[in-house]
Amino acid sequence: MVEAHEMHERVHEAGHSNNKGVAILIAVLAAMLAITEMGAKNAATHYTSKQIEAANLWSFYQAKTIRLTTVRVPAEAFQALGPESFGDRAAAITQQMRRWRETGDRYESEPSTGEGRQELSARARATEDERDKALSRLHLFEIASAGFQIAIVLASASVITGALLLVIGAGGLGLTAFVLSMLGWFAPNLVHL
Repeated sequence: MVEAHEMHERVHEAGHSNNKGVAILIAVLAAMLAITEMGAKNAATHYTSKQIEAANLWSFYQAKTIRLTTVRVPAEAFQALGPESFGDRAAAITQQMRRWRETGDRYESEPSTGEGRQELSARARATEDERDKALSRLHLFEIASAGFQIAIVLASASVITGALLLVIGAGGLGLTAFVLSMLGWFAPNLVHL
């Protein structure tokens, strides 16, 4: 009878210490989930911001294109007609054509302000690259978050069932989610999901 009682105490203590380990695993997984969710929210905000910025830059680019067209068309039309055919107004027309061409050249490229079509196009493409990086980061964080959540469920179920396989699964899934989360933080373009 004493031996049975001692055996029952050992089994109870072993189960209790295993539950402590699983509780620590759940706490670590929950902390990683919180950090990953924070990263996901940050990535979503950054993505939205860069999407708006890129759209604004492309709109500005289109406006410059329209302005460029409105000064090039009359300059080319007067050139086709030949300014000398306007008699005494030829000098004034030639002067106006020169100003239109200068304005068109400035609309095409204006490095001093960064607001020429070439500069706007480069800025918009760079912003789109940042946006795409934020989207990749967001996807990695979302998948990692799901992994952490499922790992927490598996670890919690192992407390009730006592199944060691669930703890191992939770640990493996948690480790995979951790790797995905780290990729989200440090190398979002390494893996495309």
